[in-house]
Amino acid sequence: MADEVIKAGARTLPEVLAEVDHVLRTFYNVERKDIAEQLFKALELIEVERPTVMFRAVEIFAKTKLDFVDCILVAYHELENVEVFSFDKKLNKQLKQED
Repeated sequence: MADEVIKAGARTLPEVLAEVDHVLRTFYNVERKDIAEQLFKALELIEVERPTVMFRAVEIFAKTKLDFVDCILVAYHELENVEVFSFDKKLNKQLKQED
């Protein structure tokens, strides 16, 4: 059934990818590297808004300990010059590295 949906032109939102990460890590204890691999595969098959940003977010997710949503924010900052304000110290540290 999933194959049929994908072949018909499946589309998802960044929020759904973040929820996939959250569920896999929180409830199923799946490792980050495995989640990143699956997210890359999904992005190759399923249409998503701002695919370049989402691919970059997964790359950041794979090499850091940031939450996936924070990785999306870093990717927006890096690729689209979006200014991000946060009280999250880890996020702010990563944002400064990307400047």
